[in-house]
Amino acid sequence: MTRKFNNVYVDECYTIASIYEKDGPLADYFDMIYDKDFYYGCDTFEKAEEKMLGDCIDKLINRAKVIDSDIDYIISGDLENQLAATDYAMRDFNIPLLGIYSACATFGEGLAIAANFIEGKMAKKIVVGTSSHNMVAERQFRNPTEYGAPKKKTTTFTSTGAGAILISNKKSRIKIASATVGMVQDKGISDVNNMGAVMAIAAADTIKRHFEDMKVKPDYYDLILTGDLGVYGKEILIDYLKDMGLDISKNYNDCGLLLYDRNKQPVFAGASGPACSALVLCGYILKEMERGKYRRVLIVPTGAIFSPTRVFQKDSIPSIAHAISLEVVE
Repeated sequence: MTRKFNNVYVDECYTIASIYEKDGPLADYFDMIYDKDFYYGCDTFEKAEEKMLGDCIDKLINRAKVIDSDIDYIISGDLENQLAATDYAMRDFNIPLLGIYSACATFGEGLAIAANFIEGKMAKKIVVGTSSHNMVAERQFRNPTEYGAPKKKTTTFTSTGAGAILISNKKSRIKIASATVGMVQDKGISDVNNMGAVMAIAAADTIKRHFEDMKVKPDYYDLILTGDLGVYGKEILIDYLKDMGLDISKNYNDCGLLLYDRNKQPVFAGASGPACSALVLCGYILKEMERGKYRRVLIVPTGAIFSPTRVFQKDSIPSIAHAISLEVVE
């Protein structure tokens, strides 16, 4: 089901990126880049992600010139077990927290929930945030980087960074026009090194339902963006949708291919992680919408919602994708 919104607007956003993001084509769009190392001034990678997310939300609140009591909720999630980065970071805020998990689609889920709260007049201001850290994700979902395990060319490279956005009922230049919440999909793929193939079917299902519910065609949007399918998942998605009678090839790209330069950086199939779509949306898309490059954008964060334990038990990997449409207010 797609929900349309009339009174949900983007107020402010903030982004923090790291080493690989600095060398990517979108570096100039990020608010802060910490490129000394992966530790962010901390003694563990996990604490680094926690601090990065906390700093991102704190700087967003300061930029928006509000205080904790002005914000009804923080909605945030990450890839760590039990949402550790989010939960630990939120100790420094006096704001009610809704911790969520849709893997790399978490930012899309957060935006959909927040938009519904605001449209339903259950909140006036909500912060949506997320983070990911390459070293943390590798240790949790694959092998620690120090192990030196070889990687397939279909592997995606988890982004390191955090993104946060403040949305409200106060009219601004950009509004959240609609949200299509995803349904869990599973094509029976069990390869953790081929997440693009895993998630493409979820993106296809959500995009198709979004077009049907909104009664629009692909060219309605200036840009359609998936979260982190990478170069191979992007091709698979285009083929899936063509089989469904939809051609998105002319105005479609993937955040995982925008964040890094695969010709110059050792990132395999492209970027991934919850921070991937958050950095691209909050760092690049919203700024270019403000400047007039895009009027209507459909962003579809994608996530492989699995646990390593289930993979070790030879189970397949389910996926989900949530679609959020943004429009410039005339």
